[in-house]
Amino acid sequence: MADQTGFSPELLSYVREVSLREDEILRELRDETVAYPMGKVMQVMPEEGQLLAFLVGLIGARSVLEVGTFTGYSTLCMARALPADGRLVTCDITDRWPAIGAPYWKRAGVADRIEVRVGDARTTLAGLITEGGGNRTDLVFIDADKANYPSYYEDALTLVRPGGLIVLDNTVFFGRVVDPAAQDPDTVALRELNSRIRADDRVDLAMLTMADGISLVRKKAS
Repeated sequence: MADQTGFSPELLSYVREVSLREDEILRELRDETVAYPMGKVMQVMPEEGQLLAFLVGLIGARSVLEVGTFTGYSTLCMARALPADGRLVTCDITDRWPAIGAPYWKRAGVADRIEVRVGDARTTLAGLITEGGGNRTDLVFIDADKANYPSYYEDALTLVRPGGLIVLDNTVFFGRVVDPAAQDPDTVALRELNSRIRADDRVDLAMLTMADGISLVRKKAS
């Protein structure tokens, strides 16, 4: 059986050269973001943004929920993949970071598809469940504070439709999930959630060894 290929910097550069389609607007937003404290660490890789857009198009999504906006690079990638009447709700704890992305969303012509909700994401998700009930959202992307991932996951399962996707970022968390000495709340929450999803018969699962670990979770039909 074939094993995992080791990707050297040269091989990763080749993959990026032959597959990445990052245009000027995305590149400029990424370049601005890396100038901010923790900007490079917190921003998704351009390949991940392209994957998110691919998934939105692949499942024919019309409604997307994003938990954790930051400067809105992933927001822009997904909004562009939606149809003109599609809707993306993105939530962040502060309006500081989404405000950086907003001009880029406007330049790309997708600002009218994006709604920013500011506040504790647990409250935002509870509000969305109250407003529209469950089984309505096509794709949920979770990339926020890791300690609350278990709560976000359960709410996402309520919100997403059967056959819809939940995408969780940072599920290997810089390799900390396999370090027994890492007992901080973020690592513990991710470690436990990974195991829980593995045993969750409500979903199908594929965990990608890409970027910082990306888990694709498909909600099964009832």
